[in-house]
Amino acid sequence: MSAKKTRLILISGALVLSVLLFISPRQKASSASEAEAGPASAQPIAQSKKEDLDVYLNLALKNLVPELRKNYDILKTKSPSDSLVVFWDQQKRPDLASYFTETIAERTDSASAWYKAGNRYYYSIPFVKDESELPLLYQRAAFCFNTCLKKDSANTDARIMLAACMVEGTEDPMKGISLLRSIEQKDSNNVKLQMTFALFSVKSGQLDRAILRFNKVLQIDSTAIEVYLHLADAYEKLGEPEQSLKMLETYQEKTTDPMVKLEIGKYIDQLRNSN
Repeated sequence: MSAKKTRLILISGALVLSVLLFISPRQKASSASEAEAGPASAQPIAQSKKEDLDVYLNLALKNLVPELRKNYDILKTKSPSDSLVVFWDQQKRPDLASYFTETIAERTDSASAWYKAGNRYYYSIPFVKDESELPLLYQRAAFCFNTCLKKDSANTDARIMLAACMVEGTEDPMKGISLLRSIEQKDSNNVKLQMTFALFSVKSGQLDRAILRFNKVLQIDSTAIEVYLHLADAYEKLGEPEQSLKMLETYQEKTTDPMVKLEIGKYIDQLRNSN
């Protein structure tokens, strides 16, 4: 079974699971084992300015058809940044939607707005075609999470996401891994933390470790049924198709979305019949 096919069936079923973005990283993942994570010596993540993304914004504007460019100019003149976020989402440019989400954070200057902007940058990365833009997106995400933490130092989710930026957006990921492990020492039952560790393990090829982490997530939160999709992907990569199918069947059983249930059922039947 192909992991790519698994993702395609989810798309055809109109299932939106932002966490699945981790499955298709564009950056090289760390090959270091979690167990080896010790004191970090990595340099802080590089700094950037939001305006550094203007080159990508201006290029996108040049490529808009005249009617869309006119609509954009009207929105920029008369509407708040929220409308520009929607505009770029409609153009399938989540990177530029993130740019204007940061503009909103600058205006409201609340911890929640900065956290949202960081998330938008981070989760836009798998959809970016121009890889020269990726370092800037990681840097902007890290900036937003850092700003959130300055306003709300107890925001563990922001700290986890900042660590994720360090792991994926720097040459030396160990500083981020060390930050994650320090969080784990205080809150080992944090679902987001365990999911993050699991997904990094998948990326670095530590599939057995990933499966352990995914199962821990389910122990903590049995309603996190998207984990079964990640388990299906991990077992497929390990060359265990029956286990992979079992995870897909479990997901099909637990999901309440009738369209997804139907589509994934068809896909399971195809896989069974192809063997």
